[in-house]
Amino acid sequence: MRDGERALSEERAANAERTVFLLVHTGRQAAIRSAELVVNGLVRSGIGVRVLNSEAPDLPLPDSVQTASEAIPDALEGCELLIVLGGDGTLLRGAAFARASGVPMLGVNLGRVGFLAEAERDDLDKVVDRVVTREYEVEERMTIDVVVHSNGDVVHEDWALNEAAVQKVSPERMLEVVLEIDGRPVTGFGCDGIVCATPTGSTAYAFSAGGPVVWPEVEALLMVPISAHALFAKPLVTSPTTVLAVEVQQDTPNGVLWCDGRRTIELPPGARVEVRRGSVPVRLARLHHASFTDRLVAKFALPVSGWRGAPH
Repeated sequence: MRDGERALSEERAANAERTVFLLVHTGRQAAIRSAELVVNGLVRSGIGVRVLNSEAPDLPLPDSVQTASEAIPDALEGCELLIVLGGDGTLLRGAAFARASGVPMLGVNLGRVGFLAEAERDDLDKVVDRVVTREYEVEERMTIDVVVHSNGDVVHEDWALNEAAVQKVSPERMLEVVLEIDGRPVTGFGCDGIVCATPTGSTAYAFSAGGPVVWPEVEALLMVPISAHALFAKPLVTSPTTVLAVEVQQDTPNGVLWCDGRRTIELPPGARVEVRRGSVPVRLARLHHASFTDRLVAKFALPVSGWRGAPH
C-alpha cells in the first residue's frame, strides 16, 4: 500500500464513528452542486453523512448516506455538526434545528448577505478540510424568548435568533403602541412596527429599520421603531437582563408578530408582547478568527480605500 493510500485508510478508520448532518436548500441548483462536493469530501474521509428524507431525492448521494424522517432534535442524535447550505432563510431554518438539538451549526452562504454563515460557496474545500481535521471552534449566540399576552392570558410563546417584530397589518392605518422597559413605560406612538432584536439580528431587520450594528460579543437587547410618527423614536439598546414589552393599544387595528421572519401570529388590539433573553442559545461553528469588523466590511462592501492604519 502506498503512503497516500495508507494515510487515507488511517483517516477513514479514525473518522468511522463521526457523523455530520447536512441541511440543503434543494430549490437552488447551486446548493445541490455544493452538497455533492461536501458529501463526497466527507464520505471520502470516512465521516458519515445524514440528510432529511424530504431532501434526499433531489441530492446526488452515495448509498452510505443516512436519512432522517423529520427535522426534529432526535434526527441529529449522534451528529457532531450541522452543515447548512443556502441563503438566509435556510440558515435560520438550520438555526432552529441546531437550537433544539444543541448541535453546532456551520452555515455556508449561497444567498446574498448571509451574516449567519461562516463560509461562502468558494470555501467548500476549506469547509470539508476543517470539519475533517476538527479545526473549528464553537461559539454561542444569544437568542430571545417571546411571550404574547391577551386579556391577561398567555396566548403564544416563541423564540428568535435575530428578532421579534411587531408590525401593522392594515397598510392604511398605523399601529399604536406603548413601549415598556423593565416594567416602566418609555414612550408611545403610531408606527409601522417595532423590532426587538439580538446583537446577531442587529444586521438583519433591525439594521434595515435604522438600528445600530452591534458586535456579536456584546450582550444586549435592541428595540428599533419602524417609521414612527414621534419626536422620540430612536433605537434603544438595553442590558441583556432587561425585559422589553410592546403593548398594542386598544383603539388600534390588529397587529402581527413575526419571529425571525418565519413564524407569525396575529395580535389583537390590547395584546402585549414581552421579550427577554432566551434561555437556550444557538451554537455556531467558526472556521477562522476573522474579526466581525472585516466581516461587516466584506458583507456590505463598505468603502475603506485610503485607510492607513495606526501609526507604528
